Amino acid sequence: MAAEGPPLSVQDLASGYGELQILRGVSLELRPASITALIGANGAGKSTLLKTIFGIVRATAGRIVFRGTDITEMPTHRRLRMGLAFVPQGRSTFPLMTVDENLEMGAYIRTDRRVRDDIERIYDMYPLLRRKRAEPAGNLSGGEQQVLEMGMALMLSPSLALIDEPSLGLSPAMQTVVFGAIARLRERGTTVLMVEQNAVQALKIADRGIVLELGRISAEGTGPEMLLDPEIRRTYLGLPDV
Repeated sequence: MAAEGPPLSVQDLASGYGELQILRGVSLELRPASITALIGANGAGKSTLLKTIFGIVRATAGRIVFRGTDITEMPTHRRLRMGLAFVPQGRSTFPLMTVDENLEMGAYIRTDRRVRDDIERIYDMYPLLRRKRAEPAGNLSGGEQQVLEMGMALMLSPSLALIDEPSLGLSPAMQTVVFGAIARLRERGTTVLMVEQNAVQALKIADRGIVLELGRISAEGTGPEMLLDPEIRRTYLGLPDV
């Protein structure tokens, strides 16, 4: 049995694409049932970090420990079965299938008989999906599709969700809906590591924030601390000093 510990521990992690090294010794730990916002400039390595944790990008050094188990060399499908979910940037729903059918597809590796019960729980958690259950996913707005993707990820009951740029391209109103949906993940006990371009809104709902700069962590703290930090406000949030 795996030892008890943080949901995720990353130790001196390095990775990249071919000869191009992106991450350069990243170390972090996540707390159970928390939201951690990963912010930084474009090209800092934020999405690469999520992809490396999920196994899409291979780690070239360091360790990734998930729920007490070293998963650094583990195939992505095994990480998924262990309870590690990834909601990528962009839309990944099946546009011609209904919302209900998309949620069924989210459970594609399951063999138990509780799929329908879990779909109903997703509808209770996200009522807007219940209202749209018979609609093709392609008819949903961008924000509604983002909520559907999170619902699909929840069909595997993950303990950790990696979410990449959930508000990208959304109106302010739909951003509010999506951030509310992410907050409900925490309420159900899921740990969240989120990359987000809207750093101000992300830090408002986050328990902790991490700044990634040129493949290394340059700052971290609680969400409120980072919102008040003068340098972070100027450099990453576009806000005046308080």
